[in-house]
Amino acid sequence: MKLAVHTNFGPLNSKDIFKKFISSLITSGEDVRVNEDINADVAVIWSVLWRGRMEGYKKIWDKYRNSGRPVIVLEVGGLKRNHSFKIGINGINRDADFANQEFDDKRWPLFGHKMKPWNPTGDIIVICGQHDASEQWKGLPRMEQWIKQQITEIRKYTTRPILVRPHPRNQINFKENEFTNVHVRHPKRDYKTYDDTDFKATLERTWAVVNHSSNPAMEAVINGVPVFVSESSLCHDVGNIKLSDINTPAMPNRLGWAQKLAYTEWFPNEIEQGLPWVRLKKRLEEKYLK
Repeated sequence: MKLAVHTNFGPLNSKDIFKKFISSLITSGEDVRVNEDINADVAVIWSVLWRGRMEGYKKIWDKYRNSGRPVIVLEVGGLKRNHSFKIGINGINRDADFANQEFDDKRWPLFGHKMKPWNPTGDIIVICGQHDASEQWKGLPRMEQWIKQQITEIRKYTTRPILVRPHPRNQINFKENEFTNVHVRHPKRDYKTYDDTDFKATLERTWAVVNHSSNPAMEAVINGVPVFVSESSLCHDVGNIKLSDINTPAMPNRLGWAQKLAYTEWFPNEIEQGLPWVRLKKRLEEKYLK
């Protein structure tokens, strides 16, 4: 299999992961070309956020996807941010194929999460924004408009306080005084890692989290807070879709979901050993490279 791995537009934290992934491909006997403009069977890029230096990946994404060829996307994980990394085919979050159709109970304990019981005793509803320059946001309105739409719909069913948490790298033009009992608060962040340092405390006061498809929904579910998400969210199978259910959210069993989710992210040593590549290669050959 010929793979074109494009490392040149990746952020600083991508370098070591790319190196380990490339090593696993070479060990497997694949034909690997790094930063070469060739017609490969598969392209490999970092994330689908078309912003800053990563904007260079959009041309590669479009070239391969428009010709029906698969793109492997590496990115920072959400289960152990900066310690585990997602690797999927043709997208991110639930829009990606993580080759995790088969899974077991072996990997979930590696992430060290204790699944808290469902406990929506808080009062606030938290709307978590995400970056609207991502391929994940394609076809959706600007972030501030999406947030207004969620608030308008929520207000049909409840007067609970609403807290809007924008993505830290996506500035929005949102005026909270246009609504009653709605407040905007930017996440507190470690600006070296972009880790959220206050979301867990917020969740202790939260009735439900509203989010399109990004990582905060996963954290909410693990901490026992119901979520309202889109079909593109990895929390779709344990979440809610209709905001008309905001007062009576579903709270399903999460064990199978967690075990399958554990096969979307990999630790650097596992990547270097080729554990994700074994699964991805099999899936590529079965579905995408016939």
